[in-house]
Amino acid sequence: MSEQFEHDAGSYVGVDRLPGEPIREERTLRLEVRGYLLGLALAVALTVASFWAVGTHEIYRPGAAVALLVLAVAQMGIHLDLLPAHHDGTDNANNVLALAFGVLIVCLIVFGSLWVMGHLNHMMVPTDQLMRMQR
Repeated sequence: MSEQFEHDAGSYVGVDRLPGEPIREERTLRLEVRGYLLGLALAVALTVASFWAVGTHEIYRPGAAVALLVLAVAQMGIHLDLLPAHHDGTDNANNVLALAFGVLIVCLIVFGSLWVMGHLNHMMVPTDQLMRMQR
């Protein structure tokens, strides 16, 4: 492909720079597509790893929630860094804040759900007492 047909995609995937700092390298469409395909492959791999972590007996069962938490945070990082929706050619400082907020939300959902389920299990009436109450 000749140089005249190389188009600038404009999102500069993976490049962090200060506002107003000149762009050191021009990103071609080929490099942009390569970055997006890498992001897609990593996102799919992390999704498959999440399903594997839940379905396998290789991971200690109480530790499965932590494994899912780590995989979810990694996937958020991949989405924020490599996939096209968050790149507009400016600095990527907001991606760090978005990742931190995402980590907070994931932690609240995972650990809050575990706390609620543990509390409900603790407060539940044992089956033998429930059967005696029904007679």
